[in-house]
Amino acid sequence: MHFDIFTLFPAMFGDVFADSIILRAQEAGHVSIAIHNIRDYAEGKHRITDDAPYGGGGGMVMKPEPIFRAVETVLGLKEGEAPPGPIILLSPQGRLFTQAVAWELAQHERLALICGRYEGVDERVRQFLATDEISIGDYVLSGGEIAAMVIVDAVTRLLPGVLGDPAATKQDSHAAGLLEHPHYTRPAEYRGHAVPEVLLSGHHAEVARWRRRESLRRTLQRRPDLLARAELSPQDEVFLRELGWQPAG
Repeated sequence: MHFDIFTLFPAMFGDVFADSIILRAQEAGHVSIAIHNIRDYAEGKHRITDDAPYGGGGGMVMKPEPIFRAVETVLGLKEGEAPPGPIILLSPQGRLFTQAVAWELAQHERLALICGRYEGVDERVRQFLATDEISIGDYVLSGGEIAAMVIVDAVTRLLPGVLGDPAATKQDSHAAGLLEHPHYTRPAEYRGHAVPEVLLSGHHAEVARWRRRESLRRTLQRRPDLLARAELSPQDEVFLRELGWQPAG
């Protein structure tokens, strides 16, 4: 997969993609990432990329021309031509980024991410250039750069060959609509706190049953809202009811 990131602050990405899983994914050829400075596509001596909003008000708005020019040049698009993949505007007004959305985006070969700044971008970018709009949460950041980092990280780890264990992504929190079960490693006892006996038993079926139940228990305790859309078996529902869960409706 190839990511094109359009930003006014390319230095923010610095070492973010130069370590850990994303670095290994790039070295193995699973992922490539290009950072494009929107200011390079602005015209005039001062390469201005923002201006005061029509109608008045505080703050500045990112101008449409540099953004359109940057995205269309990099993607090789002519006006009105369909892009080679989603063009995503990162904005607090977008649809919420979830694990399901990460899986959806991972099906594409190329993603373009536009990082907004200041009071936002000219509405014509949203209407006539972006094909999607995504928010990583119900809060306000200074710009879309951190959101872009989040999306690249979440999508990259879903790509075939990126993680050593192909099943790992299916066990993550939110992957199946539930929070993940607790994890333990050596030593078996630390400061008087022992690892649950079932994990030391070597009985794989019992371990799997324990993990599923602990996942259900943790989700009920911490994020009960997730249970409304999780895939639950009849056995899961019986166990949850024993814990006091009452399904909606």
